[in-house]
Order: sequence, then structure tokens, then C-alpha cells
Amino acid sequence: MKLLRYGPPGQECPGLLDANGHVRDLSEFIDDVAGQVLTPASLERLRGLDIASLPLVPGTPQQGLRLGPCVGHVGKFICIGLNYADHAAESGLPVPSEPVVFAKWTSAINGPDDDVKIPRGSVKTDWEVELGVVIGQGGAYIEEADALKHVAGYCVVNDVSEREWQLERGTQWDKGKGCDTFGPIGPWLVTADEVPDPQRLDLWLEVDGHRYQRGNTRTMVFGVAQIVSYLSRFMSLQPGDIISTGTPPGVGLGQKPPVYLKPGQTMTLGIDGLGVQTQKTVAA
Repeated sequence: MKLLRYGPPGQECPGLLDANGHVRDLSEFIDDVAGQVLTPASLERLRGLDIASLPLVPGTPQQGLRLGPCVGHVGKFICIGLNYADHAAESGLPVPSEPVVFAKWTSAINGPDDDVKIPRGSVKTDWEVELGVVIGQGGAYIEEADALKHVAGYCVVNDVSEREWQLERGTQWDKGKGCDTFGPIGPWLVTADEVPDPQRLDLWLEVDGHRYQRGNTRTMVFGVAQIVSYLSRFMSLQPGDIISTGTPPGVGLGQKPPVYLKPGQTMTLGIDGLGVQTQKTVAA
């Protein structure tokens, strides 16, 4: 299934994408794509619905019909840094021996095609296409062999980052990662049964039509199962938590000379089978 949330900001309704690319409303069955709705038992009930009988939502998704963040009421937005060896190299940093963990504030969460705001005073706002992992079955001390059973599904994430604030202002990564609109997620949550191997996904990003990033999740330093298990040692994972798993090379920081975003540009990014995002940059 491809679960989604549609409608104006703050008023999103739950839905799913049918085989013809149309949105079907799920409001009769769930309040939101969030929390306990993402547990294995709940997803199994949704799979049993007759999709053709669900109300058809007017409009074309991501055109006339706005899609919101694909998960609502997110409890934790956890990120993994430097998780592609070639991205670590372009950042001038060593490949980590353990996952580098930081957080994006949930107030950064944005719709997949909503504007991204360049913060006031920013001169080094950057892009990062990433595979997002959405937790379905919560838990702590999860064994790596069982970790993928705890995943509800996957989505596209743009881990927008302000490099000066991240790396030059006290090296507090969270400060440069959590600005408003810095966490577009979606367009939809693709349930795990439709992603046979999360370590075999192509991902890419363009700015104004120029392709900067191109990679594959097989080159991750730490795979999805390792990350889920590792994080569960330090915090309980809960349904609806999002883990952003790192970015391949090609970020603005790694260009020679570096290239950063400014208002009036367009980012387009996607992951095979998980959809595409398009964001305009605007001044905050």
C-alpha cells in the first residue's frame, strides 16, 4: 500500500494511492496515518479493504491535490549522519565506526511539495535525499535479525541542512538540521511488503534540473536493520517514529567550490518505487 495524507496544511485527511494513481479516502476507517495505525495488525486490516469501494478524492495528487507529510503526529524524527562512505569523504570526515545519531525537530516536518524556507541569515542551506524508515511495531533492544519486522514502511526524506550552523557554530548538528520546513517527507508511505530489499534502492536529487546526487542504498555504511537495532539500545522506538538513514554523495557542501541554495530555486528528488518530491525555495 501507498498510504498518504491529503488536504490543506494542518487539516490533512488519511488516504491511499490506488493502482491508477488516484487518491482514495480512508477517513471512515482511520483518523490519520499515524501511531497505532501503523502497527502490523492495523496495516493488515487496511490491506483487507476493497480499495475500489473507497471514496475517490477529486484532483491529481501532487498537482491540484496537495499531499501533506505522509505520517502525522510524529513522535521522533531521528537521523543518521555520514552513512555513505563517499559522502563522508566529500564532507572531509572519517567513516564512522558507529552510527552518527542526531535529531530533526518535528516542527521541521513538511509536505513533500511544500516550499522550503531559507532561514534568515543563512548562507549555507544544503540538500540531502535520504531513505526514510517509518516504525510500525515499537520496541527496545531489538535484535538486528528481527529489526525489519518493526518497520511499517519507507518514504522519501529531504534532510535539508544549514551547514554553517551545523558545522561552524559549535558543531551542534541539531541546530543546523531542525529549522522549519527542513524535513519534507512523502509523498507517500510505501508499506514494507512492497519493498523487498531496502538496501537496493536508487536515490537521486536535482536542483534546477541539474542532477547533483545519485546513489543506491546498498552503499550504506550501516543498513536499515543495523540502524533500527542500534537505535533501540538507546531509546524505545514507537509506531510512527521516522528514521532518516543518511545521504549519498553530491550535496552542495561537497561541490568544488561548494554550492548552496538560495530563494527561487527548485529541488526535485526521489527514490525508486517511493515517489518524487518537488520543493521551491523561498526566503523565510
